[in-house]
Amino acid sequence: MPIDRREFLMAPGVAIAAAAAKAADGKIRAAILGTQHGHVRGKLQAMIDSPDFEVVCICEHDAKVQEKQAADPLYKGQNWVSESELLSDNSVDLVVVECKPWQAIPWGQKVIAAGRHLHLEKPAGDTYTPFKELVDEARFKKLLLQKGWVLRGQSGINAAVDAAKQGWLGHVHLVRATMNSDRDQPQRDLEARYPGGAMFELAGHMIDRVLEFTGRPDKVRTWLRHDTGGGDKLKDNTLAVLEYDGGLAVVSTSARMYGSGDHRSFEVIGTDGSFMIQPLGGNSVMRVAMREARGPYRQGWQTIETGPQPRYVADFVELARALKTNTPLKHSYDHELLVHETLLRASDMMA
Repeated sequence: MPIDRREFLMAPGVAIAAAAAKAADGKIRAAILGTQHGHVRGKLQAMIDSPDFEVVCICEHDAKVQEKQAADPLYKGQNWVSESELLSDNSVDLVVVECKPWQAIPWGQKVIAAGRHLHLEKPAGDTYTPFKELVDEARFKKLLLQKGWVLRGQSGINAAVDAAKQGWLGHVHLVRATMNSDRDQPQRDLEARYPGGAMFELAGHMIDRVLEFTGRPDKVRTWLRHDTGGGDKLKDNTLAVLEYDGGLAVVSTSARMYGSGDHRSFEVIGTDGSFMIQPLGGNSVMRVAMREARGPYRQGWQTIETGPQPRYVADFVELARALKTNTPLKHSYDHELLVHETLLRASDMMA
């Protein structure tokens, strides 16, 4: 009996090879499912600007939102389709899911079931098991699954990771990361749906990078306070301490801070060297202190301007690399699971 083409493409080991072969002959064909997440504009622009991608279609479930988006010059010329049309288009290699947290798992499941590679917005739901099942299915089918944590391309943090791996920092015993915001009421209302509040909404971006230094924490202690709002119950002033063998990581986020963007910071402190990166976006600067000269760094304190830190670009560069070379993503399935688990623990939403 002839093998159905759809079943063949969904078989383990076949989907990634098929997409890679297609990408080798031209651009990677991408689709966007959902347009109501705050990151969607940046990701659409990143794909439009990339030499590796072609955005072939977009689905927005809400007709009024679609009408508004279609009038935006950024969406000019885009092909608007239904969800079923998007998922049944066998020419699509990658689906970028831009959704609310409660939509992440059901929408992601549809993409993986259709045999497409997946870039999934954060956070991926408020429980652990459904996300693990989604990751396990993607792993079984050898489909790429990348989460939308925005600091993976941050060059200062990447330099600190490299220095730690080289041993230049000695024993890294403290990591501190802060990502505050200045939320309007609609965003506060959205975040208040979850017990972890501001921690659940933003801390994953930092935990994603913290875990590269620490691994899985032995203990997670968290403080979730309501200090900066009026009538709502949002946990808007939050702190988590991750304990691991030989050190601590401190992650904090507050939902109301004027000038919060330029305040966001990441620090890596070792016995022989330290990195302090601030701000994390825009024209970022890293300050490095070395007990002795190591690699490109001299002894003592030095200030290094890392320049603009665009979001999203690094995600799609990494996806293109993996697809075109038929190799895994830098951040593994297990890493994505560990970030989700740790974020839930830090948000007091998982024991």
